[in-house]
Amino acid sequence: MPSRRVAVTSPQTRLAHARRRVLTAWRPPVLDPSDVQHAMRIYTAQRRRALLPLILLVVVLLGLPALLAAFPGLDDVRLLGIPVSWLAMATLPYPLMVGLAAWQLRRAEQVEDD
Repeated sequence: MPSRRVAVTSPQTRLAHARRRVLTAWRPPVLDPSDVQHAMRIYTAQRRRALLPLILLVVVLLGLPALLAAFPGLDDVRLLGIPVSWLAMATLPYPLMVGLAAWQLRRAEQVEDD
C-alpha cells in the first residue's frame, strides 16, 4: 500500500505563511516518529544520489572552458560570423544542465517510489 505523501517544509515556510496575513493559522505538519525515520532515509538517499549529477555539472561548467582553452584554434573558426568557441559557451551548457536536472529528478523520484 503506497504511503501518503507529506510535504516536508523548511522553517522559513512558516515565516512566509505568517507574512501573508492569512486569516487562518498555518501549522506545520506533524509526522509520526516512524514517518520521520522514513523521511530521513529518503533524504539521505537522495543526497547520496545527487553527488554524481553535481560532479557532472562541475565538469560541464569548468570542463567546457578548459576544453576550449586547450583548442585556441576554435576562436578563428566562425559560423555565421561568430567564433565557434563563443557559440559553444553560449549554447552547449544549457541543454546539458537541463538533461542533468531531468536525470536527477528521475533519480530522486525513484528513491521515493522504493
